[in-house]
Amino acid sequence: MSDTRLTVTLDGGGIDDARAIVRALEGVFGAPDGRPADEGATVHTATFDAPHAPDASSAARTTGGALSAPVTVTVQGTPQAVEAASETLSHAFTARNEGAASGDQERERQLLLVP
Repeated sequence: MSDTRLTVTLDGGGIDDARAIVRALEGVFGAPDGRPADEGATVHTATFDAPHAPDASSAARTTGGALSAPVTVTVQGTPQAVEAASETLSHAFTARNEGAASGDQERERQLLLVP
């Protein structure tokens, strides 16, 4: 296990959208600590133990499926983990980069995934 974490926050869409997005990331990061399960929630989160050097090219280049509504995804973690997550989601879904912020050791990026 790594002490490096990738946190993913999903806002918008439904439970099936959240699950599809998390599944798309599992090819690079493995299973999250917990999968989105609350059907009444408006915001879902998933936390992954990220490899020190995650590689988005190791994930199968498949589409994540159709989303029912736009979903704002915020990924936060090491620069390498955030880049790998962003690349993975951009290949799986139609994505628009909504901005990024960098700190000393962490990065945050927001993507808008659209149907």
